[in-house]
Amino acid sequence: MKFLLNLLLFVVTSTSGFSQAINLAEQLKWNNITIVNREVSNYETDGIELNAREGNGLAILDQVEFKTGTIKLEIKGENAPGRSFVGFAFNIENDTTYEAVYFRPFNFIAKEAERKSHMMQYIYHPVYTWYKLREERTDEFEREMQTPPKPENWFKVKIEVKDKNVVVFVNGQPEPDMKIERLTSSTPTKIGLWVGHGSSGRFRNLIISKEQ
Repeated sequence: MKFLLNLLLFVVTSTSGFSQAINLAEQLKWNNITIVNREVSNYETDGIELNAREGNGLAILDQVEFKTGTIKLEIKGENAPGRSFVGFAFNIENDTTYEAVYFRPFNFIAKEAERKSHMMQYIYHPVYTWYKLREERTDEFEREMQTPPKPENWFKVKIEVKDKNVVVFVNGQPEPDMKIERLTSSTPTKIGLWVGHGSSGRFRNLIISKEQ
């Protein structure tokens, strides 16, 4: 059964122009997820949850290869200042080297202009951390959302990964909430769910569309 599931996954994702819906709960059930610095469990019927722990955490999808294209998913964090960083990693070379787009739900309801501008972030670890980018290239890789959701609600994310750019849309907005230049030209093919220091996160409804 596991062989057939993995074979189906390979065939669908290898076909140009096709979108593939990935059931994260099923991938967890069939041990197709590599967990880094977290514990992972089912969340509701079709999602998964990464628990909170010191340091960053990853849930790498072992059976999926992706370089450029579109990533869609739903994410749920919480209204916990400094303890809710949730997002998606791509171009994963190893446990510490990857790109990611992530969100700070506790800033979704911020009143201060500075905090509002920090709702979402692009990083390329280990060199370009959020701290280094904020210190050296202020506001270049962080953005405010057009219509931020409530911090404790599910929200929809679309990430377009191109050769030189990353474009992010939240909750179906026609205009991007963020468009930035990528900080690397390397091309590992692994992708996964991401949570930051001290953070838990919930994820569901993942759809991958690859460019060939």
